[in-house]
Amino acid sequence: QVQLVESGGGLVQAGGSLRLSCAASGRTFTSYTMAWFRQAPGKERELVAGITRDGGRTYYADSVKGRFTISRDNAENTAYLQMNSLKPEDTAVYSCAADVMGTVVRVTGYDYWGQGTQVTVSS
Repeated sequence: QVQLVESGGGLVQAGGSLRLSCAASGRTFTSYTMAWFRQAPGKERELVAGITRDGGRTYYADSVKGRFTISRDNAENTAYLQMNSLKPEDTAVYSCAADVMGTVVRVTGYDYWGQGTQVTVSS
């Protein structure tokens, strides 16, 4: 069993920055593709960013390209989402997810999920 614990959410003004962290338990972090999803009230959950096992490939939703950066530290079993130039429409619960079998960033098929962390961007 893998546990994912997010941290770093909070309230920030538009234009500000936050860095989310996702700490994973277990010794096989390097075999997981990792991703960040978000869900705003009344909206479907969407894939925001993803990163392959070795960090060699990343994916970003069009809405966050150029503003968000996903990274991972395999020695620390942690994935990160650096969010800059935040907008009110980025307000959502952000969750990290681990895909045990995936070798690319997928929209579905994630095996483990964190509990989520709230990000609120005020205008």
